[in-house]
Amino acid sequence: MDTQLIHQFIKNALAEDVGDGDHTSLSTIPAATQGKAKLIIKENGVLAGVELALEIFKVVDPALHVEILIQDGATVKVGDIVLTVSGSTHAILIAERLVLNCMQRMSGIATQTQLIVNKLKGSNTQILDTRKTTPGLRYLEKWAVRIGGGVNHRIGLYDMILIKDNHVDYAGGIANAIKAAQQYLKDQNKSLQIEIEVRNLEELAQVLEIGGVDRIMLDNFGFDQLREAVKMVDKKFITEASGGITAENVAEYAACGVDYISMGALTHSVKSLDMSLKAY
Repeated sequence: MDTQLIHQFIKNALAEDVGDGDHTSLSTIPAATQGKAKLIIKENGVLAGVELALEIFKVVDPALHVEILIQDGATVKVGDIVLTVSGSTHAILIAERLVLNCMQRMSGIATQTQLIVNKLKGSNTQILDTRKTTPGLRYLEKWAVRIGGGVNHRIGLYDMILIKDNHVDYAGGIANAIKAAQQYLKDQNKSLQIEIEVRNLEELAQVLEIGGVDRIMLDNFGFDQLREAVKMVDKKFITEASGGITAENVAEYAACGVDYISMGALTHSVKSLDMSLKAY
C-alpha cells in the first residue's frame, strides 16, 4: 500500500463529505458518546478494501479500536462480519460512508476479477485491467484487481508506451510510430516497455517485420483470426487480446493461446458488493 497516496485520497474524500462538520451527528449525539459498530456482508463475493478501511478509521480518529475478523481476498457470504470498530460515535459515523463506498466498490471489482480468473484456470492466460477506471480511484480499483487474482496493466500514461490505433494514424503508420517511440526512449534516457495495438493480420505482419516492441495487442480479433495471429507471433512477443471480451466468452479467447486478456469491464461497469456498518 502506498501510504502517502492513500492518506491524500482519504483527506480529499473526507473534505468532500464532511465539509465544515457532520451537523447531523453534532446536533443529535453528545460529543463524548462512545459506541460500537460491525461491518456486515449482505451479498456473496470476494472481500477487498479491509486494509484501506483500517487506514480510514486511523485517519478519522487514531483512538478508534478496530478488530479485523476477515482479511482481503477471502470469499464472504451474506451475514459474515468483517470487522468491528469501537470508540467515538462521531468518528465512527464520519468514517462509515467512506469505508463502505471504498470496500463495496473494491469488493465488487475483486469478485468480478476472481470470476474471470476462475474461468481461465487450466490455461496459460492471465487477466489484465485497463485505464478504464474511475478518476481519482484508479489506485484502489487496480488494487482490488490484484486482490481478485488479476494482473495490473500499466498504471497510467507514464509507465509504459502503448501505441494504439489513434497514435498509429496520427504518426503516419506503424513503422513511423514504432521508430519514433524507440527514438524518444533513447533521447529521454528512459527504459519503458513498448506495446502496440494492431487491428488486423496485415498490421500484425508489419509489426513482426519491424520488431522493436515488447508486446502486441490484438484488438477486436475474431477467434479464427486470433488463433492465426498467435501462430504468426510464434512466441516472439507477448500477446494480449482486447475488445469485446466478456465473462461468457473469455475462456474461448484464452483457448486461442494469448498470454494476456485485458478487460475494461473489470473496473468500468462492475457492480458494488452490498455491505453495511451497523451499531450494536
